[in-house]
Amino acid sequence: MMASMDAVTSLFVRKMVAAAGGGVDAAALLQSVGLDPNAKADPKVMVLASAYYDLLERTAGEIDATQLPLRTGASMRCDDYGALGLAFKAAPTLLGSYSRVVRYARLWTSVVAYELEPDGVSTWFALHRPGARRLGLRLSNEATIASATAIAREVSQDGAFTPLEVHFTHPQPGATAHHEAYFGCPVFFGSDRDAILISADSISRANKLGDEGITQFLQQHLDQELAQITPTKSLNERTRDVIARALSEGVPKMEDVARNLGMSVRSLHRRLANDGMTFRTLTEETRQELAEGLLCDERYSIAEVAFLTGFSEQSSFNRAFKRWAGDTPATYRKAQNRPAAAP
Repeated sequence: MMASMDAVTSLFVRKMVAAAGGGVDAAALLQSVGLDPNAKADPKVMVLASAYYDLLERTAGEIDATQLPLRTGASMRCDDYGALGLAFKAAPTLLGSYSRVVRYARLWTSVVAYELEPDGVSTWFALHRPGARRLGLRLSNEATIASATAIAREVSQDGAFTPLEVHFTHPQPGATAHHEAYFGCPVFFGSDRDAILISADSISRANKLGDEGITQFLQQHLDQELAQITPTKSLNERTRDVIARALSEGVPKMEDVARNLGMSVRSLHRRLANDGMTFRTLTEETRQELAEGLLCDERYSIAEVAFLTGFSEQSSFNRAFKRWAGDTPATYRKAQNRPAAAP
């Protein structure tokens, strides 16, 4: 089964449940998300993200889950990820390994996107996961970052890899000593990103099993798998959706939209710029499109359309709409709803 909207691979679910140990009813937890406890783990079997977060929150209600994502991350191995894990191992350098994750992560999750972002001589490996920072999502983010660290250690020449820093956007848990011990570096909570900062030496270091020929072969296989996945919405489309939902409460700030999309303001700005777009332009276009659509529906008064597109006063909406469309809202509505002429 290929990845679908708002789904994660059942591999993560099984790993989390296993890491919880004897303090939970593993079989019941797996069955609660539709998984057969006796079946062999298959990364291509997907579970709804909301069901996964629910499972994690139930687990946290039964045991102290502070170390759960760290234990889960530590248990991950490249081979668990199938062809993607093999491509991670076969990449010549750690930069190549993480680049494979950025490109092919959609094969095992549709709720997380990854990014490599240079920062001076260092590099951020960041994950972007939209949604409110509920406990289940927070635990999942910590496990994902811990997993990324574990497989980097697995492919290194000496089995060692230590980030410069680790960052999480969610608040600090009650204790952080285990996090700092696991990562071996400062860990920051309440940050503007979910990411690890990697030194130039670490990112460029040769992997112990790096093989360019093998990695090219695996990439061809992964490209074929990727081509079979139904395309998801672009960042522009997802940003427009968030803006449109927020407009009834006024024009949203970029930092609020970025947070809803699960990324930093800087990342959102850069990725929009790569598509030749600015947040301001995207907001204006979204307001115009929403206004034009609402004006075609006579159930909404012009005052209501103004409110739903983020204007506190109808007069301001009238001026903005005339600038956008060349007509007043009333004239535009009349033209759109005029009966078609008889042939």
